[in-house]
Amino acid sequence: MLNLNGEEYLTAEEACSLLGVKASTLYAYVSRGMLSSYRQGIRRRRLYKRREVERLIELRPSAVAPVTEAAELTEPRTNVPRAEDWIPFVN
Repeated sequence: MLNLNGEEYLTAEEACSLLGVKASTLYAYVSRGMLSSYRQGIRRRRLYKRREVERLIELRPSAVAPVTEAAELTEPRTNVPRAEDWIPFVN
């Protein structure tokens, strides 16, 4: 971790470790605008603000969410109207 002008920056390896993702996923986050990267000097090395990485961790759905969503998909929906009630000519 580097501290530049009072701001903590992480290397790609540190950011991946903190996020629990591979480097390709980290780069995808950057390309999709979910995370910003910063060039260190004239080198190709990129840095990531620690507070932005931590914010991204807070925004990610928890491990419980997919299970809950899957359970909702298997439960019957009771508030969906019958097709005959809103599509003409269905018998």
